[in-house]
Amino acid sequence: MNFIIYDLEATCWRGRPPHGFNEVIEIGAYKVNQLGEVLGIFNKFIKPTVNPILSDFCRHLTSISQADVDKARTFPVVIQEFQDWINVYEEDYKLCSWGKFDIQLLKNDCNLHKLDHEWLEKNINVKGQYHDIKGEHKLTGLKNTIKNEGMEFTGTHHRAISDAENLAKIFVKYIDMWVY
Repeated sequence: MNFIIYDLEATCWRGRPPHGFNEVIEIGAYKVNQLGEVLGIFNKFIKPTVNPILSDFCRHLTSISQADVDKARTFPVVIQEFQDWINVYEEDYKLCSWGKFDIQLLKNDCNLHKLDHEWLEKNINVKGQYHDIKGEHKLTGLKNTIKNEGMEFTGTHHRAISDAENLAKIFVKYIDMWVY
């Protein structure tokens, strides 16, 4: 079993998105085995198609530039690369994210581009399980959770690869406690 510990960044605005749709613009992921060993890292930008111009809010929040997404490939190409990296057709895996939002973003983008999303059914909501393990009812963000665990947040907050790296720290620490 491999665990795909991932995070996404998406187009964002203050308020509702134009055309009512947020698109994934970055995938960051760590592939970890059952012993907690990192087997690989995946990080790609994605060119949005519904709202191709990033808002000022989005660029400031994520530190992702317009040039980053302009030179990137579209979702269908990058998601196929991601599936190949996971090895979804031959490996036993679980997708692991901090909350339910990221898995929904992937499903939405798969639907937008008329792509199969059955491969997304194998997932673990690490945030929900973590708070159950800790007996906490108030859900905290990833950055605060890292701090509360006595760890240092590394990288840039709201960048998919950095958030995936920090989520991997929590995941590995409690690797024998996840329910899947």
